Amino acid sequence: MYQALRLNIERKINLTDEEWKCIEEKATFIKLRKNEFLQIQDSNSSYEGFILKGAFKTYVINDSGTESVLFFSFENEWMCDLESFYHQKPTTYNIKAMEESEILVITKANKAQLFEEVPKLIQFHIMMVEKANIAIQQRLLDVLNKPSKQRYLEFIARYPNKFKMINNKNLSSYLGVSHEFLSKIKKKC
Repeated sequence: MYQALRLNIERKINLTDEEWKCIEEKATFIKLRKNEFLQIQDSNSSYEGFILKGAFKTYVINDSGTESVLFFSFENEWMCDLESFYHQKPTTYNIKAMEESEILVITKANKAQLFEEVPKLIQFHIMMVEKANIAIQQRLLDVLNKPSKQRYLEFIARYPNKFKMINNKNLSSYLGVSHEFLSKIKKKC
């Protein structure tokens, strides 16, 4: 069950069986049904998670009650509310399963212990944070500089086997367009 996580880590750093055992002991397996929350906005429960199976959306609900989808996360990807996790602040985002999902999570306290027990994980952590920062910057640049049709086409190209499972409401929220405009984009493509 944890093999996908080990492969993900070992693409960047090598682990001994003893080091891997330390990681296994600190990770917690969570199974979620469709529409169950891993994290609820403004709560005090934040994890860093690796998705074994399934799909998640990370979103906020603004003051007018509108949902804004920031990210989708799929199998073999990491996800985290960075500020909440690292600074132990109330969560900023909702993280919800879009289908039956399985995820391995770690708390900040357990991650700190892992850094002591397996110091080379600090190097892996730095690479993860760099990748997350790049993804966030790219998402911001895309929203600011690319037309919605281009963002739609790039999303489909990035997730050719996943985009069909995302309903129009979530996809239009992610793209920052109305449902009607998304329908027009889909018809033209």
